[in-house]
Amino acid sequence: MPRVRTERAGSTRGFTLRAVLFAFTADLIPLYAIYALLFADHGLNAAQISSLFAIWSATAFLLEIPSGAWADTVSRRGLLVLSGALLAAGFAVWTLYPSYLGFAAGFVLWGTSGALRSGTFEALIYDDLRAREATAEYPRLMGYVRAATEAAALAGILAAAPLYAWGAYALVAWSSVAIAAVHTLTAAALPSAPKSVSTTEIDDLEDPADPASDPPDPDSTPRGYLTMLRTGLREALRVRLIRRGVILIALLNGITAFDEYFSLLADHAGAGPSLAAVLVGVTVAGSLASAMLVGRTERMSARVMASALTVAGVLFIAGALVAGSAATHPTALYVLTAVGFSALGIAYGIDYNADVIASARLQDAITGPARATVTSVAGFLTEVIALLVFAFAAVATTWLPLPFMIAALGIPLLLAAALTPTWLPLQSHTRSLAAEHD
Repeated sequence: MPRVRTERAGSTRGFTLRAVLFAFTADLIPLYAIYALLFADHGLNAAQISSLFAIWSATAFLLEIPSGAWADTVSRRGLLVLSGALLAAGFAVWTLYPSYLGFAAGFVLWGTSGALRSGTFEALIYDDLRAREATAEYPRLMGYVRAATEAAALAGILAAAPLYAWGAYALVAWSSVAIAAVHTLTAAALPSAPKSVSTTEIDDLEDPADPASDPPDPDSTPRGYLTMLRTGLREALRVRLIRRGVILIALLNGITAFDEYFSLLADHAGAGPSLAAVLVGVTVAGSLASAMLVGRTERMSARVMASALTVAGVLFIAGALVAGSAATHPTALYVLTAVGFSALGIAYGIDYNADVIASARLQDAITGPARATVTSVAGFLTEVIALLVFAFAAVATTWLPLPFMIAALGIPLLLAAALTPTWLPLQSHTRSLAAEHD
């Protein structure tokens, strides 16, 4: 048995490195730390900034499921290359046209990029591991990928401070464009993982009577796309285990839209751009640590996860209020923001760890061929929840102080804790349960 594990580890090592590099370059973006401040410095208020976030989410919302079905019928690697190119273009538009319309256009490009990547990347990884008969490695590999994502985000955020000091927003922005271009190149280095079925076999899902030996139909791609779309939606909506898992993952992931307001909270507390970048980095450090622990926590029970999420909700609410109190106690700025953002970071990390574990169990539960489509349904619902977060923030800031508004965004963590005991896909018996329909 140890020999088999060693052989499998060796067979997946190169793929893991490429996947980690792809994820790392996707989030090594200095702009992530201060782009909300960039908007504010160009005259946008909290409501306008929230509307930009809503445009971003709405774009991904509209394209999420269609792009997932596309990823089940065409080259997933090709879509990831296109995703990287759109990301670089979005940051370039921000830099060249720093106005509300320019920022909105950049968010449309970024939202499209995210939709093309969401579901596609996870499906590519899982199907590649399945071809190697190593799907048991998926949670651990995704832990590495998520850790790389958070490490990159932390490095990018911390780099924002010196970059801003040397060249203000322009240097931060152009550095982000360059890194996004490198990310596009790493996408081209990913393997082209085999799918559950080929595009020439998709029609058999629609009409089993069709002979398998029929030559490929040049017009089969549109039909194949619609077939994959229907197949994925059917599995995501009609299989109870998967439907509940999709909703839980969407909630765990969608509520992390609260991180878009961390830099504004730091600014409200009295921190300048450099200190704000460090404070946001503290929250990223929390998610990085939690991703590194996935290998140890992947077998946690639903009740343990629910308890952890309850703690996360309490810490998030308290952390936002403590950090915000620095605005009225400027002499204690460093202490209050350090304590507050540390609590936010721990809460963020718990939610992040739960999301990785639940996502891995969902991948195990998917039995049909439209893996990217099913995963994209979770992404679609994630964007729905993110839109609700942004809509709430835009309205609530008109009658609530910013720290109280952000603290309220911790309440969904308590809801996730309540749902987890019965909605988390079980690690054992997943395959048999996946066949259960309402």
